[in-house]
Amino acid sequence: MSPVFSLLLCLLVYHQLSLSTANSTTFSADIAALKAFKAAINPSTIPPWSCLGSWDFTSDPCSYPKRTHFVCGLTCSSDADPSPSRVISITLDSVGYSGTLTPLVSQLTQLVTLDLGQNSFHGTIPPSLSSLSFLQTLTLRTNSFSGSIPFSIGNLKSLQELDVSGNSLSGYVPNTIFSLSKLTRLDLSFNKFSGGLPKLPPNLLELAIKASSLSGSISKSSFDGLNQLETVELSANSFTGVLQSWFFQLPSLQQINLSNNTLTGVEISKPNKGYSELVAVDLGFNKIEGYIPANFSEYPVLASLSLRYNMLRGPIPLEFSKKGTLKRLYLDGNYLTGTPPAGFFAGEESEIAGSFGDNCLRGCPASSQLCLPSQKPTSVCKQVFAGKKPRSQKHH
Repeated sequence: MSPVFSLLLCLLVYHQLSLSTANSTTFSADIAALKAFKAAINPSTIPPWSCLGSWDFTSDPCSYPKRTHFVCGLTCSSDADPSPSRVISITLDSVGYSGTLTPLVSQLTQLVTLDLGQNSFHGTIPPSLSSLSFLQTLTLRTNSFSGSIPFSIGNLKSLQELDVSGNSLSGYVPNTIFSLSKLTRLDLSFNKFSGGLPKLPPNLLELAIKASSLSGSISKSSFDGLNQLETVELSANSFTGVLQSWFFQLPSLQQINLSNNTLTGVEISKPNKGYSELVAVDLGFNKIEGYIPANFSEYPVLASLSLRYNMLRGPIPLEFSKKGTLKRLYLDGNYLTGTPPAGFFAGEESEIAGSFGDNCLRGCPASSQLCLPSQKPTSVCKQVFAGKKPRSQKHH
């Protein structure tokens, strides 16, 4: 072999190796950010068999095959891209990692998904996260994060899902979340917030902020323009006032849970043009007074209604017994009077589940499951109808 040919062969092999190395190398700033991310976690909480346990930086994070190092927990951009690989996803396994979320995670500028759910992260949510302009999913649920949600969170213009439920977050829900125009799912449940609901993002499908110490009224301004909203889960807070008819007119609404609050009234008109997608309403364990709104029966696909343990009076609307779609009806624990409509007890077996018990009804058939538990003592009912304020009933 001639010296010239040997030199050309060596150059060709070197060039191919260089290309191979270039194609498999992770962007240097991403490696530095990953090292900082792991360093912020207590090593004693990283099992050797876990995803983070396989993050050994003697290997390239994005190189393949991932047989022993970086076997899980992160995803890189496609190898088809000739530029250095970028980290686009961190999705940790739920093994109890304990530590803080380093602000340097913001150096992973191509990150699309950050999921640290069901671990033991603590400290604050770093405001630097707001610079992740491609981030679509942020899941920090079931950890021990504290402090407030960063005001700058509104800068995450690509964000579609935000779940920080099950932490110890406090302060106000920032009004900047309205700027999250692509957000479809928001879950802030099981935290310790103050104040009420801000104006909500316009394209939400699912809203969940249960058991989070929110207060104030359910304001139309918070829900204005939410034409795609399907699910509202706001139970176990301290909302007050009257739930007004506009709320039930939200055009895509299917499920409402506002149980275990301090609402004192509910207004509901007939659905707009007779059309509604509303399937389930739970307003149990509030302080709602007055009569049961008969207009609930006008909602064409309503299948489940709970008004249990409020302060409602008067008869059970006859229309409810004629509504074929209604399969669950819980009215127990109020001060309802009169005789329940006979339609509920027609045939051998009632087609509806629920309870009319613990009221002031007459003639509720003892043989029917709907009439359990038994009615209130007559003395209690007489006191209420004599104008004495009933004792507040225990919330569940």
